Amino acid sequence: MSALKTNQAKADNSKYHIAIVVSRFNNPIGEKLLKGAVDTLVAQGVEKENIDTAWVPGAWEIPVVADKMAYVGEYQGIIALGAVIEGETSHHEYIANEVATALRRITEKSKLPVAFGILTTPTVKLALARAGEKNKNNKGAEAASHLLEVLSVLESVQ
Repeated sequence: MSALKTNQAKADNSKYHIAIVVSRFNNPIGEKLLKGAVDTLVAQGVEKENIDTAWVPGAWEIPVVADKMAYVGEYQGIIALGAVIEGETSHHEYIANEVATALRRITEKSKLPVAFGILTTPTVKLALARAGEKNKNNKGAEAASHLLEVLSVLESVQ
């Protein structure tokens, strides 16, 4: 079997309609992740008007909205963005694990790729760094790039 190849630089991403679900909790982080994701999608050819964003209260609510978006028949992929930051209890572990599991199930059931751009960090400072506050290492941008690559691979599978 030959290897499937992708070439995002030459891909026609203008045909994609992408949904982004982002958590308002830890809002400065979510906003930076969203900017990174949208900027990357547009830079790689997705039309800005084909990017729909839904804001939800927290990471816990991301899967229910992502699930609904997976079945409206309008989107080719979904990006989940937010930050679950360690606190004084183990609450963050339960939220992060359950959200990740729910998003995996959405991908399995709907057959739509869901890019995981939810930060799970021990501190706000680290979350801000991973959201690209002081450098270009933005995990929202990375999630968007990964989504487009997966869409390209899926198109190449006959």
